[in-house]
Amino acid sequence: MANQEEEAKDVSRVSGSSSSWSRFPVSTLKLAVEIFDGTGHFGMWQGEVLDSLFQQGLDIAIEGEKPKEVEEKDWSIINRLACGTIRSCLSREQKYAVKNETSAHKLWKALEDKFLKKSGQNKLLMKKRLFRFDYQQGTTMNAHITMFNQLVADLLNLDVKFEDEDLALMLLSSLPDEFEHLETTLLHGKENVSLDAVCSALYSHELRKQDKMKTKSTTSEEALVTRGRQQSQTKERRGMSKSKGRAVAKDECAFCHEKGHWKKDCPKLQKKGKAPQDANVAECKSDVESDISLIVSLSASSYPDEWILDSGCTYHMCPIREWFFEFQELDGGVVYMGNDNPCKTAGIGSIKLRNHDGSTRILRDVRYVPKLKKNLISLGALESKGLVVTMRDGILKATSGALVMLKGVRKNNLYYYQGSTVVGTVAAATSSSKKDVEATKLWHMRLGHAGEKSLQILTKQGLLKGTKACKLEFCEHCVLGKQRRVKFGTAIHNTKGILDYVHSDVWGPAKTPSIGGRHYFVTFVDDFSRRVWVFTMKNKNDVLEIFLKWKAQVENQTGRKIKVLRTDNGGEYKSDPFLKVCQDCGIVRHFTVRKTPQQNGVSERMNKTLVEKVRCMLSNAELGREFWAEAVTYAQHLVNRLPSSAIDGKTPLEVWSGKPATDYDSLHVFGSIAYYHVIESKLDPRAKKALFMGFSPGVKGYRLWCLEAKKTIISRDVTFDESAMLKKVNPEGADSTPQQVEYARKQVEFEPTVVIPTRNTTSDSPMAEEESDEEEVPTQESQQQSAPIAVRRQRRDIQKPARFMDMVAYALPVVDDIPSTYPEAILSSESGNWAGAMEEEMQSLKKNKTWKLAQLPKGKKAIGCKWVFAKKEGFPNKEDVRYKARLVAKGFAQREGIDYNEVFSPVVKHSSIRILLALVAQLNLELAQLDVKTAFLHGDLKEEIYMTQPEGYKVDGKEDWVCKLSKSLYGLKQSPRQWYKRFDKFMKDQKYKRSKYDHCVYLRKIQDGSYIYLLLYVDDMLIAAKSQVEIDRLKAQLSKEFEMKDLGEAKKILGMEINRDRERGKLWLSQKQYLQKVLQRFGIHEDTKPVSTPLAPHLKLSSRLSPTTNEEREYMAKVPYANAVGSLMYAMVCTRPDISQAVSVVSRYMHNPGKGHWQAVRWILRYLQNTLDVGLTFEQDESLGQCIVGYCDSDYAGDLDKRRSTTGYLFTLAKAPVSWKSTLQSTVALSTTEAEYMAITEAVKEAIWLHGLLKDLGVGQKQLELYSDSQSAIHLAKNQVFHARTKHIDVRYHFVREILEEEEIVLQKIHTTENPADMLTKVVTRTKFEHCLDLVNILHI
Repeated sequence: MANQEEEAKDVSRVSGSSSSWSRFPVSTLKLAVEIFDGTGHFGMWQGEVLDSLFQQGLDIAIEGEKPKEVEEKDWSIINRLACGTIRSCLSREQKYAVKNETSAHKLWKALEDKFLKKSGQNKLLMKKRLFRFDYQQGTTMNAHITMFNQLVADLLNLDVKFEDEDLALMLLSSLPDEFEHLETTLLHGKENVSLDAVCSALYSHELRKQDKMKTKSTTSEEALVTRGRQQSQTKERRGMSKSKGRAVAKDECAFCHEKGHWKKDCPKLQKKGKAPQDANVAECKSDVESDISLIVSLSASSYPDEWILDSGCTYHMCPIREWFFEFQELDGGVVYMGNDNPCKTAGIGSIKLRNHDGSTRILRDVRYVPKLKKNLISLGALESKGLVVTMRDGILKATSGALVMLKGVRKNNLYYYQGSTVVGTVAAATSSSKKDVEATKLWHMRLGHAGEKSLQILTKQGLLKGTKACKLEFCEHCVLGKQRRVKFGTAIHNTKGILDYVHSDVWGPAKTPSIGGRHYFVTFVDDFSRRVWVFTMKNKNDVLEIFLKWKAQVENQTGRKIKVLRTDNGGEYKSDPFLKVCQDCGIVRHFTVRKTPQQNGVSERMNKTLVEKVRCMLSNAELGREFWAEAVTYAQHLVNRLPSSAIDGKTPLEVWSGKPATDYDSLHVFGSIAYYHVIESKLDPRAKKALFMGFSPGVKGYRLWCLEAKKTIISRDVTFDESAMLKKVNPEGADSTPQQVEYARKQVEFEPTVVIPTRNTTSDSPMAEEESDEEEVPTQESQQQSAPIAVRRQRRDIQKPARFMDMVAYALPVVDDIPSTYPEAILSSESGNWAGAMEEEMQSLKKNKTWKLAQLPKGKKAIGCKWVFAKKEGFPNKEDVRYKARLVAKGFAQREGIDYNEVFSPVVKHSSIRILLALVAQLNLELAQLDVKTAFLHGDLKEEIYMTQPEGYKVDGKEDWVCKLSKSLYGLKQSPRQWYKRFDKFMKDQKYKRSKYDHCVYLRKIQDGSYIYLLLYVDDMLIAAKSQVEIDRLKAQLSKEFEMKDLGEAKKILGMEINRDRERGKLWLSQKQYLQKVLQRFGIHEDTKPVSTPLAPHLKLSSRLSPTTNEEREYMAKVPYANAVGSLMYAMVCTRPDISQAVSVVSRYMHNPGKGHWQAVRWILRYLQNTLDVGLTFEQDESLGQCIVGYCDSDYAGDLDKRRSTTGYLFTLAKAPVSWKSTLQSTVALSTTEAEYMAITEAVKEAIWLHGLLKDLGVGQKQLELYSDSQSAIHLAKNQVFHARTKHIDVRYHFVREILEEEEIVLQKIHTTENPADMLTKVVTRTKFEHCLDLVNILHI
């Protein structure tokens, strides 16, 4: 705000010049406003700018309406000055959008709409932040309350209302457990509590806490004065002491207190070098009270875990060797303290820090000073690295651009780093031997990835043999398996003994059932001992039966009765039989409030612990999710043997029985290799390989999963090999440290989610059958799954078999990073691009007046809508990628006869597109491409249709209103037809003729005798003509009628890439980008072994390969067979006739594919991997000119199921294919002649269509030549003599004779070796296949 004073003078000048306007600025104040870059707190910035405008007398311009007493000229100047003031407080990036705005009211409103959007989505996100707001350790209470007030202020700006008591309770709920007594004091005996009362109590609590610290510091300071010296002492008093203890005798040493020498001659002092108490003494240059933290550092007996952000130290320094993950020893390094006393530097290295927000930072060049008592971060060193250090309101920030690298909080006038230290791997290795580290890792895995604190407690008790209390290294499986969830409040139960209070909860359903068909498990937790029992179930209705068995067991063993049972409101717990059982047994029932799982926190936390262990163990063992039931049972066994903080570090079994568990020696890593003893024939091995699954209750033996027999085995004689598990955890050369993640601050925060990985394999691993009454687990999954292990109590979904989930005829939209919903788009890394695309779409809808907001009439039903996103690539003179967002109505909710009538709408055939491209190459035509923006919006609606408002763009105050559609919209069933009718009428009005053979091909003859062509595929257009002027004229006509986007010279349409070399007269058509995505989607990578033909002779496909057992059906249910075939089919239809025969074969078994069929599909994919750059090459053909040439062929009884033959034909123009087909004949041929004759008939039908289309396009071709390699079939088609011998042939095939008699199509003989259609009917050799490709210009581009 460098120009604020000048602007204020201008305002004063304006005020003085107007006789009617008497508002004067306040010139005695100077307000500083931070530059707003879009990432800070908009509400706070808005208030500061308002203060600044009021200071200058410009705030009236924000109101929008001009006061009557202000003249128009003065009002204009005030607006310009106010706009200048507001823009001066914006960063350069934010100024661009409002740089030309001259109305302060509109500018202010634009900023509010952008950064203070009052949408339902923003309200939801801000409420999530408020409800999940928790106290961060190390934060002052003032800062905590300030952050809380900021969240509340943001929601109030969004017109969200709160009761004062609700705010007070939310603030209390954000506090940690240590404030529990304060909460009790505030709430006891009061019906209501106010926010002011809570804030006052928290401030008072912190002041009392600070007073206690000052009292302690005074004592520590006296200790400092007793042993230290002040530099202000004169030389005459140097020999005197200010100690309040006993006086030093005249001949007594002040250091060792021995007589006979003074301190300067003390041999012990000379041997030590310096007095130890002087090493860390800071200089006291005055009598002012010393710093508290410095005083404490002298009296501290152990190293602290906090970091001090110090502007006085030259280097980062740390006395804790274990914190370094990179370390280099130094010899001779010295660091001087404040009183010039030296401390030896023993090394230098790097330390990882984890910020309060979870991001990781690396502190480099840290000095290891063993005698130091505090950890110091040098602000000077940070500033020398380019970081900007700011201190304001008790918060210190070290920033790099907009990224906050480190943050500190002021306590006792020192800034403490807000975060924690990540212990390095180097330190752990040096603090103990490699053997101890591996032993710690092994026990960590044996105990289900238990925490470091639990391991240390058990180690101190001597229960974990072979390990010491060393640091636990980084574990990847713990990161993958454990996630932070919303914090639950601590429940308080005054239980006096076991079974006084029991918690229970049901988990599930698991989307991956166990072999026994289990989908759920139920837990029972004893509140006093925290012992847990886990039982797996097939249905939730089994809870009552399990509860009765468990109740009888525990009450019989302990002699005690269950008194209280706490559960949620699930139907399994509130059923009449369950309630009656509890009533008859005298069990008091406690239930949670609806949608408040925190009130059942003990069970919820236990389920969280169990599931985390399951994730870790499955990930560590690389097992499929079918093993979850075994894993959770073993996790229960481990949890009961691990220390719990809720019971003062004791184990649940110890509290339950009064005796600690001693069976830790029998624990092993879940999923580790085990060899169990067998007795078979004399020469067979005496052991078989299995995987350790845990223990079976009541049996002294190990529970194993036999890899060979695929069933559960119980054995006592077992040898374990856990070394392989150690190698998995810490492979040589692998970096097990977490990576540093940097990210920019975002406006809205979301709870992170964890994706549970499984092995991605394509090996033939069928599911195992049930062979035991006990819970069994199958082999690993063959398909990667992205869903979590279970979703708690969701609605039951009725799903189709997996192979039908994505069954499509064509698969153009193979995408990888396209968001599917509105929240995904706004949270993605490309949210800015998607937001711009959605805004562009909304502007088009408003411009076209697509709807009007109205209240839904009674009896009417509004259909929904959603956002659909896409990327378009390959357009010249544009961005590499175009982001498109389309608002689509959910037309599936429409009812025929009410919401729509006729829906059919034609699209241009792919053959027509290829014919046009062939003519472009042959005649050297100009080729252009256009796109209609929101094409479907141009169609008029006759029906009355209502639609909900689009997500993210609901009008404030009218959220319940709906959109009454006046124009057709994408997704409506009648939209394509309405758009086509509108476009067809327009083209006819422009004197264009519609082809009789393809209703989406339009042409017009121009004055020089040439033609201009237009092809329409929904909203994509191709225009070709000799004259660029004619193309430009048509573009202008289209742009006048519709909103068009000129894409320049055609480069890509419908996923087909167009490349052209006009000098050589060539045009190439390929689908390389599409095929790369297809291959990536179905697991074909660069290291996959390629093949040279689409199918191999050894692949004999028939219905006999279809699944015959349940095991095979379960395997194929997970294979995306239909999806893969659909993707291949689209490539075949567009540019790849070379795979026509192969795709035709594999598509016959879509209804019931088997492993052999899937192997054939993967063979085709491997062929495409080897021929990604193969495509069609059109070039000028001087020999044939503008002529289409056809080839047809047939095999004989190639179908192994019904012995039908395959028809194949191919037509070329400009030396490349424009139409082709490979299909199974509908009837069985009795001879090769009959099969070839039927193939000729199919080819003739296609030839008629092609010949007619060319004639419509103005391309003269008197006769179309069709070649066949069967002489007998040619004679049969031409000669009526053979008619008596072919009565059995269907009449529909004999029409070919009449066509041939008209001589528009000429049937001729060609040698088999020169017939390219041969590759469309059968599997041929590599040499023959490559020759066929060369004949029709299917070449590498």
